[in-house]
Amino acid sequence: MTDSPASPAPLADPHLVFDPVAGDGPKDVVILGSTGSIGTQAIDLVLRNPDRFRVTALSANGGRVDLLAEQARRLGVGTVAVAREDAAPALREALAGQYGTEPLPEILVGPDAAAHVAASDCHTVLNGITGSIGLAPTLAALEAGRTLALANKESLIVGGPLVKALAKPGQIIPVDSEHAALFQALASGTRADVRKLVVTASGGPFRGRTKAELADVTVADALAHPTWAMGPVITVNSATLVNKGLEVIEAHLLYDIPFDRIEVVVHPQSYVHSMVEFTDGSTIAQATPPDMGGPIAIGLGWPERVPDAAPAFDWSKASTWEFFPLDDDAFPSVNLARHVGRLAGTAPAVFNAANEECVEAFLGGALPFNGIMETVIRVVEEHGTPVTGTSLTVSDVLEAETWARARARELTNRTATAEARA
Repeated sequence: MTDSPASPAPLADPHLVFDPVAGDGPKDVVILGSTGSIGTQAIDLVLRNPDRFRVTALSANGGRVDLLAEQARRLGVGTVAVAREDAAPALREALAGQYGTEPLPEILVGPDAAAHVAASDCHTVLNGITGSIGLAPTLAALEAGRTLALANKESLIVGGPLVKALAKPGQIIPVDSEHAALFQALASGTRADVRKLVVTASGGPFRGRTKAELADVTVADALAHPTWAMGPVITVNSATLVNKGLEVIEAHLLYDIPFDRIEVVVHPQSYVHSMVEFTDGSTIAQATPPDMGGPIAIGLGWPERVPDAAPAFDWSKASTWEFFPLDDDAFPSVNLARHVGRLAGTAPAVFNAANEECVEAFLGGALPFNGIMETVIRVVEEHGTPVTGTSLTVSDVLEAETWARARARELTNRTATAEARA
């Protein structure tokens, strides 16, 4: 593998540091999705490292206003944003309870609030929002010239060309455990030295089962992840391995490695988070016990490492690390992701949106487990030729998503009706 001058630069490069606000003192950080799993862990890291980080603004959807108000008070932020307008009164009340007679922070409300704070004056924006609604804040942070610590993989997947058009070299630091692992392993060589990327998957709760054996699994079965504690949508995505398919697309976009040189292997222990194989035969693996503290610290602190950000291995104790090939018949999501990734344009947005609707239907009892991927495949096939190239706009992405969601809902409703009649 050799580079040519015309070859596009990768979005994430550990050898490049984008430093928009260099200077002494703590980095000013904005946290989007602060009441979610990534956000709460990031805040814990910040509170343990006040000499390194200072949070200036928070955003959340609005489902946990008491926690959001408590976070704002503990961190002393200047701005709090909430997406749900109906959550604003409860947020003001919760903030008043936290601040008492002290002045309240600025409160922003509405679907554009997260994008507004993403463009505010800071060094780094951590996008920990779940779902494709994170696209607008991602674009806002990049356009404003902030370093983007990206945990919201969906915004890159659905808006890949839009993100690539805005991002400057070194501006994006990945926060997904797999992509943070690749990011660190890639620091061991040059881009021309890379033979392939190896993305690890735990295999989820159904590792080793055939497609037929997956037909009758329940929601409770799917939510019982063996190694990671995550939200319900991401946990189901891990059970179907859609999450791994999305990560393959993300790895392609971040590191500009062709899909045929991005491999997925099953690693049940979730100790090795991903690997890079180099042209000399060497493989560099990044490993820690399953914990998001390390990837979050890389996203916020790079190129510096944050001491004790995550637990380390006790090498005095024996352990076994296993690796298995992926069963593409039982879990067709990864190959489907490669297909839509090659199609590019609006195709990944259709894939992601259809999957989100199908997961919601599964969680609500309207769709069997195998029906998730069967429905997603059908929606992708019906989408036809995606909008691609430089003509792609945010409106194109949103229109494709809207169609995919509507079609997925229609198909899942038909499935639920047919099963009820049976």
